[in-house]
Amino acid sequence: MEMLCFPTARFSPHHPIRPQPLCGRVTVLSVRCAQVATAPMGEKTQYKDGFFEKAFMGLFSRKMQNYASGGIKTNRQLWEWDYDSFVDVSRRVMMGRSRQQQQEVVREVLLSMLPPGAPAQFRKLFPPTKWAAEFNAALTVPFFHWLVGPSEVIEVEVDGMKQRSGVHIKKCRYLENSGCVGMCVNMCKIPTQDFFTNEFGLPLTMNPNFEDMSCDMLYGQAPPPFEEDPVSKQPCFANICSLANSSTPVCHKLYN
Repeated sequence: MEMLCFPTARFSPHHPIRPQPLCGRVTVLSVRCAQVATAPMGEKTQYKDGFFEKAFMGLFSRKMQNYASGGIKTNRQLWEWDYDSFVDVSRRVMMGRSRQQQQEVVREVLLSMLPPGAPAQFRKLFPPTKWAAEFNAALTVPFFHWLVGPSEVIEVEVDGMKQRSGVHIKKCRYLENSGCVGMCVNMCKIPTQDFFTNEFGLPLTMNPNFEDMSCDMLYGQAPPPFEEDPVSKQPCFANICSLANSSTPVCHKLYN
């Protein structure tokens, strides 16, 4: 559980944050996080988003709004957005697009958030090593809590090697708020995997658990082809998804 994150106090308040060495080789920023209790399956976790959380929601929402179908574009300020609005924009991006087109929109949005040449620079700074995988896992917990909710770094095995390059998302905020398998897979899992693997050159696999809405992110592990991924056979959340189709054994948004 976590929500608000602050650097641990190993530095003077008058000096900038200094990264702390881990195991003599890996350098990460130590983070202490306030806790938020995730809601049981079938209920939504209650968050108290602050200025910066809403600013991130607004930044992503305004970028995605350019691709959204229906509705009217708004000129609201970044901090005037909330998570429901962010999910609504995501849902409208899905409308009238194939899964490949949805994934391409997310890729374009992610690229638009970065300065020119950022992917190439990332590849130089973070080659696909154990250190890079562990470092990015450590950064994911504090910097993406606004998007996915409480998470923690865990030890995983990648290519026979144990390393702390896994992130366990306790109950994904995006999945529990959308209630949609298709949005989870097409607007989050696949494009995020592809972005890190193909744009940044750092393999990433995301394994959502549709029984409890948790998710494991494995930095350093190459994702499987979609046809071999268990999510490709996942049915809709028939009782909670507004886009659900109970007549098909597999979520129809995964194949159209």
